Amino acid sequence: MRQRKNTLDGLAVSLLLACCLFWGFQQILIKTTVVEVPPLWQAALRFAGATVLLGIWCAVRGVPLFQRDGTLRAGLLAGALFAAEFCCIYLGLLDTTASRLTVFLYTSPFVVALLTPRFVPSERLGTVQWVGLVIAFGAVAVAFSEGFTGSTSARQLRGDALALAAGTLWGLTTLVIRASRLGSASAEKILFYQVAVTAVVAPLLSLAWGESWSLRYSAYAWGSIALQTAIGAFASYLAWMWLLRYYPATRLSSFTFLTPVFALVFGVALLDEPLTLQLVLALAAVAAGIVLVNRRKAVPQAA
Repeated sequence: MRQRKNTLDGLAVSLLLACCLFWGFQQILIKTTVVEVPPLWQAALRFAGATVLLGIWCAVRGVPLFQRDGTLRAGLLAGALFAAEFCCIYLGLLDTTASRLTVFLYTSPFVVALLTPRFVPSERLGTVQWVGLVIAFGAVAVAFSEGFTGSTSARQLRGDALALAAGTLWGLTTLVIRASRLGSASAEKILFYQVAVTAVVAPLLSLAWGESWSLRYSAYAWGSIALQTAIGAFASYLAWMWLLRYYPATRLSSFTFLTPVFALVFGVALLDEPLTLQLVLALAAVAAGIVLVNRRKAVPQAA
């Protein structure tokens, strides 16, 4: 049986980079699809599809999802937090800009770093790691600083509050997974709780929000939803749950700062957005911050 590790190895870093790359690209997909498919209805389609894919995956591989193992309460809590996070993200985008939302969303690693050591002492960060975390977040804030220009309306503040709530909920979801019996469950079961609960909650909120439902969309919209479902909500999140089971959550979370910067890079490559010195410096600073967070803490020498 695979043992938990206290540091990130090559496999973990490779999976994290792949996940962050797609999560950055996924923001482009959502941005270009939301004009055709309402946001909460888009989320409903995405997570319903992911639930089906995960069920098929588990059936083929013989992974049990419904056996009693004491994870139901924590699983439902993680699922509710996960669903609330995505609803806050989609609703927040109605009131604030994507750049402002991204900065507030990526306060999540601070929530993980502050709370997880209270339940898992081995994940406590040292001074150097905290400096790295602050540098990485500061770089993200600088990269998206244009989203903070101009006057701030009450509506925008509401969107910012939803974004900050989403970041907090993401951190709390990670904490529940790491500090409860979910930590010993399979990655498939951990993910099932989250996508299944969201697949139930998102359509109800979509109806309450008054969104119009349809299945008659363009080939591009369906292709976007398919990628968000198969790679985003299924494959990449399954890899993330597996990583949370075997590696330190505090160090894993630091890597997520790459996602918004990758989103800006994809914007340059795919949407012809300008490549600025600000973006290049931000990417370098995020990388430096991640290196500091993942430095091994010095071990005191015996006298």
